[in-house]
Amino acid sequence: MGANAIEVNDANFQELIKSDKPVLVDFWAEWCGPCKMIGPTVEELAGEYLEKAIVGKMDVDANSVTPSSLGIRSIPTLMIFKNGEMVDKIVGAVPKHVLAQKLEAAL
Repeated sequence: MGANAIEVNDANFQELIKSDKPVLVDFWAEWCGPCKMIGPTVEELAGEYLEKAIVGKMDVDANSVTPSSLGIRSIPTLMIFKNGEMVDKIVGAVPKHVLAQKLEAAL
């Protein structure tokens, strides 16, 4: 049974990224083609890193405060946070091994 990425929103974002585990947040939108390409990869990582990291997705159309405060201009943008600080940022659809590598580096 695959674990799903957590639904991240403006209300729970700050609390979520304070974790001492790495937190990967995928900023996406329904109309974004590359977002749909990387979506299943993000879900797979959520399952694979269940114990080691938190993986979430934020719909930028439903939540505008957080993406604009982070200066996100293009999607998909994936950010990795640790203890409330951004430690890595990936813009665009990248292969799974690239995301896994960056998540590993933040562990």
